[in-house]
Amino acid sequence: MSVNSADRPCEVDVVLVKAGRTKIRYAGELLADDGTRVAVRAPWAGSGVRDFGFVRFEPGDVFTEYYWRDRWYAVKEVRSATGTLKGWYCDITRPAVRSGRELLVEDLDLDLWRSADGTDVRRLDEDEFAESGLTETDPEAAAAALAALDELETLAHDGDFTTLLA
Repeated sequence: MSVNSADRPCEVDVVLVKAGRTKIRYAGELLADDGTRVAVRAPWAGSGVRDFGFVRFEPGDVFTEYYWRDRWYAVKEVRSATGTLKGWYCDITRPAVRSGRELLVEDLDLDLWRSADGTDVRRLDEDEFAESGLTETDPEAAAAALAALDELETLAHDGDFTTLLA
């Protein structure tokens, strides 16, 4: 299903689940859904400022988020309130499921950050992934998650995700 100008603005509720529990739920504007990839724009949904040391997410930031029904990740382009590109935050997830207004995404702990200028590419939360026990409880999902992280890291070093998100 595609979204055209007559359908806008169309809201979607992004539901991020982790370890079987809802981690966060927020509304966003559905930009496109081609049946494989879903694009959503949403303001920073966290409370206050989240300073990771290498990037700060804060009120006013805008996330353009890309989810796939056939890939094990989501890519989120992060811009400041003034429109300055901060970079891309990537979540390793099970493939997204959209049902009506709800977009369900299961977070698998692994993340990747790529700064706007490409000088900072870092894998995140590998310790949380190891502690999750997914390699024992669902080895196929764990292997898919690690392969997705490797794929994103390669893409992050080779470019700025432009081809992936076009």
